[in-house]
Amino acid sequence: MRKEAVMLATVTTVAVVAVLVRQNSRKKQRRWKQTQRILRKFARESATPVPKLWEVANALVSDMQASLVSQEETSTLNMLVSYAASLPKGDEKGLYYGLNLRGTNFLILCARLGGRNEPISDLYRKEISIPPNVLSGTSQELFDYIAVELAKFFVSEHPPDDTLDAPEREKKLGFTVSYPVDQAAAISGSAIKWKSFSANDTVGKALVNDINQALEKHGLNFRVFSLVDDTVGNLAGGRCYNNGIVASVTLAMGSNAAYVEPNEAVPKWQGPMPSSNVGELVINTEWGNFNCSNLPVTEFDSSLDSESSNPGCRIFEKLTSAMYLGEIVRRVLLKMAQETALFGDVVPPKLATPYQLRSPDMAAMHQDTSEDHGVVGEKLKENLGITNSSPMVREVVAEVCDIVAERGARLAGAGIVGIIKKLGRIESRKSVVTVEGGLYEHYRVFRNYLHSSVWEMLGSDHSDNVVIEHSHGGSGAGAVFLAACQNTKSS
Repeated sequence: MRKEAVMLATVTTVAVVAVLVRQNSRKKQRRWKQTQRILRKFARESATPVPKLWEVANALVSDMQASLVSQEETSTLNMLVSYAASLPKGDEKGLYYGLNLRGTNFLILCARLGGRNEPISDLYRKEISIPPNVLSGTSQELFDYIAVELAKFFVSEHPPDDTLDAPEREKKLGFTVSYPVDQAAAISGSAIKWKSFSANDTVGKALVNDINQALEKHGLNFRVFSLVDDTVGNLAGGRCYNNGIVASVTLAMGSNAAYVEPNEAVPKWQGPMPSSNVGELVINTEWGNFNCSNLPVTEFDSSLDSESSNPGCRIFEKLTSAMYLGEIVRRVLLKMAQETALFGDVVPPKLATPYQLRSPDMAAMHQDTSEDHGVVGEKLKENLGITNSSPMVREVVAEVCDIVAERGARLAGAGIVGIIKKLGRIESRKSVVTVEGGLYEHYRVFRNYLHSSVWEMLGSDHSDNVVIEHSHGGSGAGAVFLAACQNTKSS
């Protein structure tokens, strides 16, 4: 009797366990199907087929035209006429200095230009962090700090044939500003709330004067002639190597484009025409501000935007720049974790932390070619505290990265095509576009997606008319090229 009871209990236990196993298996299957549904929906809403890309490119052209005609805010683009009164011709020679101001740091550069045969050599570069008290202070305090650090750089890094106490030789200093300055200002409440200025902007001119006063105050025989966006600097650098370059694009923490426009195409410009750029004006598009109904915006992009420091602004940038790509991936993975337990029954705390996943780590996961996606597992553990990911889960993560990167790259490609179309050069003339930034330089798959989007849009008949190449000199080097082509008339 006792033996039969034991056997019955054993059978019952086995049956219960079997039921629980089946229930757990079905639960996992349901969760996995839901994960796939979220993934497919995200991919569908993020899709950028060629017709969609042309819609975006045409909308960009329309906004560009509207902004160039009117001083009023008739489009999402600013289309600023740049302070850069001239662009290099390629024959510039000599030793020049540049400064690139970013969010919480700045680069000081020194390089020798040798004309067409040897455009840049003897490149000296130093990155300097800005202390919090300076970053949150006044612009004059910042310029004083920069002047002090520039003096130190000159003493320690300058070429042996250049001397600080050479009053007969005023040194030209190119000054460029990168987009993250605005981001740092929004976060820290800094007084540095300026970034982009048009050539007739009195605030920008005042800042140039303030910079030069700080340099003089600290005994430096340097002079800044203009303050421009670093994308304009990259355009200057490109022109130093190739006069056929018509535009420059930045795909880094920010996203922007600058290009050269014929004077007559800018009716809103009432100021004097630059003496050096014969028949041309340099336009800073500020395309990060671009927005149109054709952009493939998902629920994840909408939530990112609404929770950002600038809701409703810089939508194109939030789809194409390194500052946001990793964050979009994190938001998709968070939804999967919450609704499908992708990483287990408990949502990893770090996954719920905004901007915890950086775009370089996203790129590393995306470009992981190992069979079990080992790099994905390492990055999940390192950045998000996820230690129990299976190969199947890692594959999903890689797919999310792919969707986000492909969309961003192809939209940037559509932007490039839009600029070339605005210039009327797609069918008849060869155009070279230079691209700067970590997304393009270090993110191979992103770069390939960008190129393929341009090829697909233009087709075999016209794709050879647009050449995209990496910028020369590296980050911040555009400031050096700007210094080389500035003259006293531009002040």
